[in-house]
Amino acid sequence: MKPRDLLDLLVLATLWGGSFLFMRLGATDFGPLALAALRCIGAALFLLPLLLARGQWPLLRQHWRAIGVLGLVNSALPFALFGVAVLALNAGLTAIFNAATPLWAAAIGALWLHERLGPARVLGLGIGLIGVVGLAWDKAGLRSNEYGVSATLAIAACIAASLCYGIGANYAKKRLAGVPSMVLASGSQLSAALWLALPAWWARPAALPGAGAWLSLALLALLCTGVAYILYFRLIAHTGATNASAVTFLIPAFAAAFGWLWLDEALTASMLAGGAVILVGTALAMGLLPRQRLAPART
Repeated sequence: MKPRDLLDLLVLATLWGGSFLFMRLGATDFGPLALAALRCIGAALFLLPLLLARGQWPLLRQHWRAIGVLGLVNSALPFALFGVAVLALNAGLTAIFNAATPLWAAAIGALWLHERLGPARVLGLGIGLIGVVGLAWDKAGLRSNEYGVSATLAIAACIAASLCYGIGANYAKKRLAGVPSMVLASGSQLSAALWLALPAWWARPAALPGAGAWLSLALLALLCTGVAYILYFRLIAHTGATNASAVTFLIPAFAAAFGWLWLDEALTASMLAGGAVILVGTALAMGLLPRQRLAPART
């Protein structure tokens, strides 16, 4: 990567790591559905003027059905599910489960798009799955907290959200290949806001959230969603999807650091061990780890 690309990668990891902190700070006041809906509305309001300035509105109209599906599986559902998860799990642990997204994307790509997985990638899927199951087993619990969410429910929400991201990546590859990134980013946020509008209104908070919750929402929508999408798609354009996906490995570190600094969240040995296993499996499944070739024997 060039220095500017590396800077973009670090800023993106910081923003997406911070999103788990801001979700934790906002979900208790807004509730998961209202927070997700307002996040998408804020991001759409930020991105749509950029779309119009580029003259790409006709492309959004042309692909609105497929982009509507993408908005559901890649934003509306996972944003709401992670909003549920952070009511019972800390930011670092939630981000570690999110780091398994490429595992699901690879598995779904093999099953749905018939993409070939070599032995190393299959091994990576197995290792990553062991890490997810082990971490979930260590943290699971059936007792609900004051928000009515148990650790088991929160973990299930994390896994379902990362599955949604895996489906969304493969759906975009199959149905929206060649569509400009700004069209996908702004269109998916607009459609996600529409998907969430009625459920969020039904689950709206009884009391007006405080200033801190509104600040968290604003940062989540504008920086962690709007700006982050621009950086992510710029990275893909400059360095390729594989290099851009390296952000997956940095997000948990930033999320755990922010949780420790602002919320005094603990980083346990089981989180470190489970996260390491998941990331190793993810790297193998994504084909990021170099494989050494044996030199031919000399006679």
